[in-house]
Amino acid sequence: MAELILEPTGTAQWQRLVRDAVRDSAHDLGEDLESYLVFLLMRFAQDSTLTHRVMALEYLNGLSARGEARNHALRDVGDQCLLVAGVFPHQAERRMVRLSYFVELGQSAYEQLSGFLGRSTAQLYGELSSAFVSLMEVLHCMRGLGGALDLTPIEALELWQDTGSPRALKTLRGYTTAHPVSRDEPKTRH
Repeated sequence: MAELILEPTGTAQWQRLVRDAVRDSAHDLGEDLESYLVFLLMRFAQDSTLTHRVMALEYLNGLSARGEARNHALRDVGDQCLLVAGVFPHQAERRMVRLSYFVELGQSAYEQLSGFLGRSTAQLYGELSSAFVSLMEVLHCMRGLGGALDLTPIEALELWQDTGSPRALKTLRGYTTAHPVSRDEPKTRH
């Protein structure tokens, strides 16, 4: 049974949940990325349309926009992809795409955004792009803290093969004692 988290404010509750997931995932995100994740979760907590959006179309529309509209659109695509990949990973299967689709699209949105912004803000979005898999794994841990089911064996294998996610490999090893084969590993015949 999941532990009930009681904190004085909604922000404090999200902070506690993120910190617990960071600890359990063994990732060191740093204060900036942890804070970003907390505010991202707060911003989208009430968004019931998140899993119904067409991210690639929003990404292309964002790239073709100008100025602040472009920046907001790319940030939203990166954020939404992170949430889908981390909090709603089974949406990939429902949409008949690999989970890494959301990882790659989100990383690209953050990376593109970092190229359009001033130095200090650009650095944050560059870090979000680089740490996307770690952030996703923290969100996977957060789901686990609430008792949610983990990735399916196929989701775990594909995610590990496509992104190198250590948590996906650990999940996969929970399903089987067989050694999974990475696409990058040389295949030998016996």
